[in-house]
Amino acid sequence: MILQILRINLIKKNRMIIYNQDVWIKAGYEAFALSGMNGLKIEQLSKKVGISKSSFYHHFADLEIFIDLLLKYHIKQSEIIGKKESLAQNIDPDLINILIDHRIDLLFNRQLRIHQNNRSYAEALQQSNTIIGNAFILLWVKDLNLSLSQKQINSLFSLALENFFLQINNDNMNYTWLSKYFANLKSIANNFT
Repeated sequence: MILQILRINLIKKNRMIIYNQDVWIKAGYEAFALSGMNGLKIEQLSKKVGISKSSFYHHFADLEIFIDLLLKYHIKQSEIIGKKESLAQNIDPDLINILIDHRIDLLFNRQLRIHQNNRSYAEALQQSNTIIGNAFILLWVKDLNLSLSQKQINSLFSLALENFFLQINNDNMNYTWLSKYFANLKSIANNFT
């Protein structure tokens, strides 16, 4: 009986540790997405999550380990987006709704682009772009019904992707802006045919 109680308490403690780690990671992920490196101040994050600063160091030891976990979390989020994109039937409204649902993930990706001089960020960015981009290109080509070569499509997509991340911010990641953006992109793409 005592052994069973100890086992239950240990399970509860482990769940609390995992829960606290997840709280830190989700708060750090959003803070980086919205404010870049300035958002990753431990004291600010501590206030945001309502957990002591010492808890951060207990779970992660230092900021470098924490950032590595944020990058891994971003790759997982990118895989979720990629799966959703592969199920989408069209850009408007299917893809646009996916992008709205994953606004923070896209803003995190934007910050990776801004800070891609950091090797770890550049690697995560490349991996994320591959995961998200592959599904997007298939949907985009189908939706636009373009008769371009694969090389032309890839080049156009690369330009469109760069342009997209230059323009997005927390305020314009909404249905109206995204709908106009993709309508404009479709118009530009049709000029290539």
